Amino acid sequence: MTDKIKVAVVGLQFGAEFVPIYRDHPDVSRVAVCDLDSAKLNAVAGRFGIADRFARLEEVLASDYDAVHLFTPIPLHVEQTLAVLGAGKHCACAVPAATDLAGLRQIIAAQRQSGRNYMMMETAVYSREFLYVQDRYARGDLGALTFLRGAYYQDLEGPFPGYWLTMPPMHYATHAVAPLLALARTRAARVCCFGSGQLRPDLQRPGGNPFPLQTAIFQLAGTPVAAEVTRSWFQTARPYTEAFDVYGDTGGFEWQSLEHEHPLFFTLEPIDPAKRGRPTTAVRVEVPDRADLLPEAIRSYTRSQGHGGSHPHLVHEFTRSIVEGRRPAIDAIVAADWTAPGICAHASALRDGERVDIPDFRG
Repeated sequence: MTDKIKVAVVGLQFGAEFVPIYRDHPDVSRVAVCDLDSAKLNAVAGRFGIADRFARLEEVLASDYDAVHLFTPIPLHVEQTLAVLGAGKHCACAVPAATDLAGLRQIIAAQRQSGRNYMMMETAVYSREFLYVQDRYARGDLGALTFLRGAYYQDLEGPFPGYWLTMPPMHYATHAVAPLLALARTRAARVCCFGSGQLRPDLQRPGGNPFPLQTAIFQLAGTPVAAEVTRSWFQTARPYTEAFDVYGDTGGFEWQSLEHEHPLFFTLEPIDPAKRGRPTTAVRVEVPDRADLLPEAIRSYTRSQGHGGSHPHLVHEFTRSIVEGRRPAIDAIVAADWTAPGICAHASALRDGERVDIPDFRG
């Protein structure tokens, strides 16, 4: 066990949502904020009563802070993760960990060499929907898994940073991949993926992504189960959603079609020899909030912020892993297991659906 820790939040566009959670966490003694935009830096610090303010990551790395949570642009994730670990500090990083396999291997090596914790902060596996399905599966309500499906639809038209326009949809697929692999407790072993649709000429960039949407089938290691993942950026008439469906031989779960609806839970009823096919009941379920899993001081944040109430769960897991001297739930290996499938899926799509083996990072 260690004393309370000091955490610096770097990048305050999305990171601002996490500042008060760290501030209020009982295992955190001090919080700093860091952003290149001085106006944003001072506004966020003022709003949450944060005294320590840094203009650059290098200043954070030279400080006495124990841990850094990166919310910086995706092209910087690997470089900055290596810098944080190399400075002897624990590192949490927004998804994806990397956009190529070499970057994932660098992070794994840096984490091992530093002896510090690395955690990829994947929201999907701490959403109230995932926690609900995980609990039902553990209680046997789904039976043996038969098939898994993940989907992440987002439209990028408008004033997004330029790097998004060149990024293949599958390079940002962890929100759809992670809950499937976490539930099945395995990794994806191989993939066949296709691009779908034709990207408009005005959205194309030299050497960039050619697909508005990609869809893939993964074979899961050590199981007879397949998983389907669809990921879109452009030209797909569907509201934003990060969703997953799970089917077992006795029960199933389907994400709601629209965000204001409740998800569905299916139960396969006993066989009736006089009827063709087995009847299935369908019930809309109101998924419970799991604030009870958290310290009282940060429970309210499951309802005040997005991503299915996941933010305080992520903060708690990262913080407790440091305090308890153990590996976090989404360590460097798990992060690679959840990120590599999308990287390999894009490689398959570029080769017209050719099967691509996904590395095992435990070797």
